Amino acid sequence: MLFDLRGRGRRRTIQAIYLWLAILMGGGLVFFGIGGATNGGLLNAFNGSSGGSGSNPFTARLKAAQRRVAVSPNDPAAWAQLTQLRFEVANVPANLDQSGNYTPTGRTQLVPVQQAWDRYLALAKTPDPNLATEMMAVLGPSGLGAYPAAAQAAEVVASARPGYAIFAQLAELSYLAREVRKGNLAATKAESLAPAATKSTLTTQLQAFKAQATRTTSTSGATGASGTAASGGAASGGAASGTSSTPGH
Repeated sequence: MLFDLRGRGRRRTIQAIYLWLAILMGGGLVFFGIGGATNGGLLNAFNGSSGGSGSNPFTARLKAAQRRVAVSPNDPAAWAQLTQLRFEVANVPANLDQSGNYTPTGRTQLVPVQQAWDRYLALAKTPDPNLATEMMAVLGPSGLGAYPAAAQAAEVVASARPGYAIFAQLAELSYLAREVRKGNLAATKAESLAPAATKSTLTTQLQAFKAQATRTTSTSGATGASGTAASGGAASGGAASGTSSTPGH
């Protein structure tokens, strides 16, 4: 009998058999993913279904939205949906740094977001303030730096939800866009709506925004003036060529 342990060598044989069975059972659990909190075992890994697809969850919805605007190019709702989905795709964690600002790669993905937004804004009679709030991030300092467009988005939000905070943002973006008059009007509105406890601090911040914009404009003007002087000197030495230079901005 095989399991008669009294025979010579039988005990070692039985131990070897049990050890081999234990290896087979343990290997089956790992290889086939039987039991336990596994991700499907090695067979699923060979089949490419180990649990992390890594695909963007918005891809299918984005393609559907693109087809929709292709079919209905004058539908503002279709462009709003496309803008929103492009914004969500651009805001995946891989496109943001640790401070929440867009990486260089992330900024490249903001360009089609702005394109869809511009088309939506041209079609919509009453633009969505929620979408406009997102576009302030896309177009503002942490995004594309398209300050006139960012200020326009802030105006949409301010019209729908007037408050001192949004008017302060509108003032800052207007100053950055060198639209000083619009910035002054927004700053005055922000100060008139601000609580008494925060008015002094707000006024200081708004003045700082304006001063920074003024410094930037003055620096650009000085650069343009020096360029004009240099061009004038060059022209005086070569008037026969008939060329002239326009100061850059």
